[in-house]
Amino acid sequence: MAIQENLAVDKPKKKSLVEASKKNNMVTEKKIKLGVSTCLLGENVRYDGGHKLDRFLRDTLGQYVEYVPVCPEVECGLPVPRESMHLEGNPESPRLVTSRTKQDMTERMVQWARKRVLELEKEDLCGFIFKSDSPSSGMERVRVYDNKGMPSKKGVGMFARIFMEHFPLLPVEEEGRLHDPKLRENFIERIFTLKRWREVLAKKEGRGNLVEFHTQHKLLILSHSPKHYHMLGKLVARAKEFPIRELFQQYQVVLMEALKLKTTPKKNANVLMHMMGYFKEQLSPDEKQELLEVIENYRQEYIPLIVPITLIQHYVRKYDQPYLKQQVYLHPHPLELQLRNHV
Repeated sequence: MAIQENLAVDKPKKKSLVEASKKNNMVTEKKIKLGVSTCLLGENVRYDGGHKLDRFLRDTLGQYVEYVPVCPEVECGLPVPRESMHLEGNPESPRLVTSRTKQDMTERMVQWARKRVLELEKEDLCGFIFKSDSPSSGMERVRVYDNKGMPSKKGVGMFARIFMEHFPLLPVEEEGRLHDPKLRENFIERIFTLKRWREVLAKKEGRGNLVEFHTQHKLLILSHSPKHYHMLGKLVARAKEFPIRELFQQYQVVLMEALKLKTTPKKNANVLMHMMGYFKEQLSPDEKQELLEVIENYRQEYIPLIVPITLIQHYVRKYDQPYLKQQVYLHPHPLELQLRNHV
């Protein structure tokens, strides 16, 4: 299953950064495929005949991804408009019930969802964006009503639960949580990394391809989890001890576990200091002091991550630093998305 889940800059400099971003992020004709709740794309499929268009998803992220829309209610045969539904009972295994007439739609939804996730295996999805608070598609904190009609936000949407159980390694998020800049950056970083990993899997499976991928992603992994960074380093160092398929499966599991952990200013500052060490012979005392101050200002959250990143990218180009030039950490997703301007 693991393999199957298969600062302100001047205008000339900004242009070169955009070009580098496109090149380094491997923005190819084949876009990242993402599952998404259909209503978030502006389709009128909700129970009241409306939609929940998210313009960032459709107009901005949509430039880089190919969406696979899914509306559980409509796809399992319910009309538009329709009676609203909610979850009730045990939050771990709730029932899906219509709000007014109390029709139990649980089995209908479960049977459809189990069939649908099997179909989605063929889509080669790199993630899924769910509709928050939905009794079918909410990823977390969905209302579940007890026998007295009192709600508690402890549930998971029925389709979302089956999807996440079937694809445990795929990045998933809700559109509501994606309004948080840190969660947005984390999710989009994960889907682009998984896309690059899928490109490795598409080649002939070889230890050399794995070593190359790991080398390029070392600092990105470190920014999420020093623990997983060391785990993956040891795994790659012992690569010849494992059958190739087992090696790739183990690597993918640990990689996606690592990237699910959020970066922090402290962890990013550690990576930035590590990168600074590659210029200890080139930088003047004043340049070193400036870079230290910029990194510290970022660590204190006075400035966004893009500021120290841009300064280090300047030194990488100026001194043609070979190891850092290949580090995905400097360009994990398209610059145009401006994700690091807000974290």
